[in-house]
Amino acid sequence: MQEAAHKEETDWRYRVFDSLSYPTLILKPDYTIVSANRKFLELFDQRLEDLKGMRCYNFFYGAHVPCDTGNCPLVRVLRTRQGQTLPWKKGNRWEDRVFSPILDDNGDVAYVIESIRDVTRVKQLESELSDIKEMISRVVHSSASAIVAADRQGRIQLMNPAAKELFKVADRQAWMIENAADLYPEGKAREIMRMLRDENMGGGKGKLSGVPTTIVAADGEEIPVEMSAAIVYDDDDQEAATMAIYNDLRKKLEIEKQLKDAQKQLAQSEKMASLGQLAAGVAHEINNPLTGILLYASFIMEQIDPDSPVKKDLECIVEDANRCKEIVKSLLVYSRSTDSRRSIIHVNELVEQSFKLTRDQKTFRNIEINKQLSDEMMLLNVDTNKLSQVIINLVMNAADAMDGKGTLTVRTYRNKAAQKVYLEISDTGCGIAEENVSKIFDPFFSTKAKGKGTGLGLSIAYGIVEEHGGRISVKETGPGGTTFLLELPQYIPAEE
Repeated sequence: MQEAAHKEETDWRYRVFDSLSYPTLILKPDYTIVSANRKFLELFDQRLEDLKGMRCYNFFYGAHVPCDTGNCPLVRVLRTRQGQTLPWKKGNRWEDRVFSPILDDNGDVAYVIESIRDVTRVKQLESELSDIKEMISRVVHSSASAIVAADRQGRIQLMNPAAKELFKVADRQAWMIENAADLYPEGKAREIMRMLRDENMGGGKGKLSGVPTTIVAADGEEIPVEMSAAIVYDDDDQEAATMAIYNDLRKKLEIEKQLKDAQKQLAQSEKMASLGQLAAGVAHEINNPLTGILLYASFIMEQIDPDSPVKKDLECIVEDANRCKEIVKSLLVYSRSTDSRRSIIHVNELVEQSFKLTRDQKTFRNIEINKQLSDEMMLLNVDTNKLSQVIINLVMNAADAMDGKGTLTVRTYRNKAAQKVYLEISDTGCGIAEENVSKIFDPFFSTKAKGKGTGLGLSIAYGIVEEHGGRISVKETGPGGTTFLLELPQYIPAEE
């Protein structure tokens, strides 16, 4: 009875062993093959009678001695009494050879089960996944746009090289920005998250596209950027992370500003050219009758009695005619109908000469003149008389803006790379009204009291500077004063 029961249990266990889905061997501690299941025999096309008694190293490697004991998983199983796995590659086939101990009543290893599991498909998927990850990593790191990713707590997990450059971060050890909230001005990160969660923002749930915003670099500089951002969701539709792509707008905005300035300058130049032609014609037409008026008025004054009641009227006629003549003279200068004689001069010398020509010293009695003249070599090839006229006009305007009391600053410097020389004239007056800034270079536009100016000074200055290939502009203005900027091409001697 007991023998029959034992045989039945043995048969049952063997059938379980034989039905295992993995090719499996049973080994003794001395490497001898005790048995193999059906899957193993089918895989290697063997008969059980031929396998029994063989050593595993004989069968698998055709060797006559055991494997290196340091690398043999069977030896490690005997030593540790714990399962071991050996990855194995044979051609295009990947296997995991799993060794599991069978312990006796004393806890010693009596047998070892070796199962062979085909993991080729898993390895292929791992390889494909690794390739995809590598490709994504290369795309992210080679992107010209700055890319930043953070976990759900806002801790930054990824910054590609473009982002490190944009945020002025050299390497991970030097990071001064650890949380996504620190990438933006105070409160901006919360606003962006609110926009991301708003389905009505246009990008869809958890998405923003092409939003202009401001970021803060590691050194505190605020930088205008265009941002596209997204919330990353897990399988349960819960927020797991955030990512954002930034494109630096500084160059774009600078180009747009330069284009806008160039368009304004072109429009101004076209207007000045048209008005210049008109001014030249008008000046010549007016000059002849003015000469006649002055001639006949002077002739009559010489003929009448000194006590004649009309003498005073004639004096007014002569005075107003002379004033008209000065306006005509200005119109001729404005229309560039006068000859131009150029010479080489240092910009500082030109400034000093211009100040010597400013005769009305009473105007500057209570004005402090601050000269900040660079010692660099800044030569100009200009008509000194015309450029002096420009400087004198700006200086006198500055004095008028301060009502004869304040600080007038003259500053010279250059941009060697751009071959430009700069002259700034600043006052501490009341500034130019915003609505007048775009008009100040227009002919006959003046904010001075009637009879105090012709409104041609700045327009003439504009024409002279443009004639010299330069540019005149209002650098800044406000309640604290105004700064005019003259930009002129630097003269470079032939030997340089």
